Amino acid sequence: MEQVLGALQALGTTLVSIAVLFLLTKLMGAKQVSQMTMFDYVVGITIGSIAAELATELEQPALPLTALVAYGAAAYLISVLTNKSLKARGLITGKPLVLLENGVIRRENLKKARLDLNEFLTYCRINGYFDLNQIHTAILEHNGNVSFLPREQDRPATPEDLGSHPKQANVQTPFVMDGRLLRENIRKAGKEESWVHRALLRQGYRQESQVLLALWDGGEKLTVFPMDPARRDTGRSPGA
Repeated sequence: MEQVLGALQALGTTLVSIAVLFLLTKLMGAKQVSQMTMFDYVVGITIGSIAAELATELEQPALPLTALVAYGAAAYLISVLTNKSLKARGLITGKPLVLLENGVIRRENLKKARLDLNEFLTYCRINGYFDLNQIHTAILEHNGNVSFLPREQDRPATPEDLGSHPKQANVQTPFVMDGRLLRENIRKAGKEESWVHRALLRQGYRQESQVLLALWDGGEKLTVFPMDPARRDTGRSPGA
């Protein structure tokens, strides 16, 4: 009986830790996931460790729960502080470092960033620069990524360079996903479900259940990916 009660208590504290961790992550913002600074990384690891302890702490679960909330609150307050104070932002999140500029490698900044030349060259190759002469400026951002500005003669040509003025493309909006109409997306786009059905029918799809994904780019056609891969093999292309 005691083992059953212990298992139920462990289950309860695990669910509580997951709920609190989710709320704290929402509170601290998406950058915890996508653009972690060194401080975000440290806080994330610590909060994860405390959450794991909370899930297994059966005698005094309030202690790790309090620590978890305290860390989350501290991270939130620091994010507010860095948004309001440039000095605090530079101190906590760090400042960008110029690693290469106009053909000169900034050795002192490489040392500050704890990067050696092999690591710097690796960053260059990952971003498609196998010849350093193609790079005008390389900057280490505060989140650990390296940004590159190519030399003018080595950057890709744009339509403006060629004297062309193409129409601005729009972000594609999914209208059908996994065989189901996304009615909210259709409504926000100012379209009717009947319009979607007609657009699908023109491409040979009688029901949305035949469609894995249908994307609208602002025009009069849908880019359609069939549910059955064999349908694509017959020669039908998306948006045809």
